[in-house]
Amino acid sequence: MKKMTTHEERTSSKRAAPDEQHAASRGMAHLHLIVGPVGAGKSTFALQLCREQRAVRLNLDEWMATLFRPDRPDAGVLEWYLERTGRCIEQIWTLTERMLEVGTSVVLEIGLIRRDHRERFYERVDVSGHRMTIHVLDAPRDLRRERVQRRNQQKGDTFSMVVPPDFFEFASDMWQPLDDTECDGRDVRILSTGD
Repeated sequence: MKKMTTHEERTSSKRAAPDEQHAASRGMAHLHLIVGPVGAGKSTFALQLCREQRAVRLNLDEWMATLFRPDRPDAGVLEWYLERTGRCIEQIWTLTERMLEVGTSVVLEIGLIRRDHRERFYERVDVSGHRMTIHVLDAPRDLRRERVQRRNQQKGDTFSMVVPPDFFEFASDMWQPLDDTECDGRDVRILSTGD
């Protein structure tokens, strides 16, 4: 059996056991959930946050556009959309957990415009034991409408799919802002993007 030299003994004693390494990497990784109504500036903020945090961004709209846009039906679009959204969120969550487990922070843009959907997601995060910050972005509806129209035309960095005017209005009506009860005990950052 090889005897360790003084340098090897020091190096060996500084190495963490596999379980400790796993716990350390898990402690460093952070989940950032970005929520807000359509056109609030979530994607722009997410890209900036990813650069600052060296995090991976997972965006539901990009998944939906890539996987399902060619198959979109002419009728029954809402039911069709909701079912596929649910499947995508399941797969996005699987990837999120894998990345967090190996120490990679994640920025999620997955809709969750309704409170009950967010509550179900919070339960999932709480069970997983991962640290999460919720970033809430909002802006006046008129400004958001203008942004969405401009994004539809310019198809810039944050464009993933055209948002028709009727869908913008529908999604804006569906948005439920976070209240004090939902924020209680959570790391929530409120950002206004109305400037």
